[in-house]
Amino acid sequence: MNSPHYILRPVNPVFIGFSLLMAWLFNILPWGQALWVPDFLALALVFWNTHQPRKVGIGVAFIMGLLMDVHEASLLGEHALAYTLLSYGAIMIHRRVLWFPVVIQALHVLPLFLIAQVVLVVVRYVVSRRLPGLEFFLESFTAAVLWPTITWLLLLPQRRPRDRDENRPI
Repeated sequence: MNSPHYILRPVNPVFIGFSLLMAWLFNILPWGQALWVPDFLALALVFWNTHQPRKVGIGVAFIMGLLMDVHEASLLGEHALAYTLLSYGAIMIHRRVLWFPVVIQALHVLPLFLIAQVVLVVVRYVVSRRLPGLEFFLESFTAAVLWPTITWLLLLPQRRPRDRDENRPI
């Protein structure tokens, strides 16, 4: 019986921390200023908030947002607010989203990424009275396109082996 749902092993908290650190490092690479590059940290936060909402919550999102604010030398709290709202939205829909196939999950998380970007635009507009072009929102669509790949990659350590013991039901 080939089921799309797997029984997953418990997630290792060290792996969660490592994946968030790697996402932050991907964000601080020089390509982070390109419009088509997604916010990898937001992508990782939404993933862990939907899959492990008790281990990665709004507090982790706030701290990671402050790290991004310090790195980008932006208004302190700008990313923290966006990531906090993003995490809150992901936690609110996590039970519903996980019932869908991964491609449909991407359509469910796309509005979360767009809302986070709208929050950034509003904060930047209040501070500087400048608005970015519509191409600013490309990174949300890129994040939604990458959602299946990120899901596969981050769930890989938790998957059980394919070979089953015929004497055990699980």
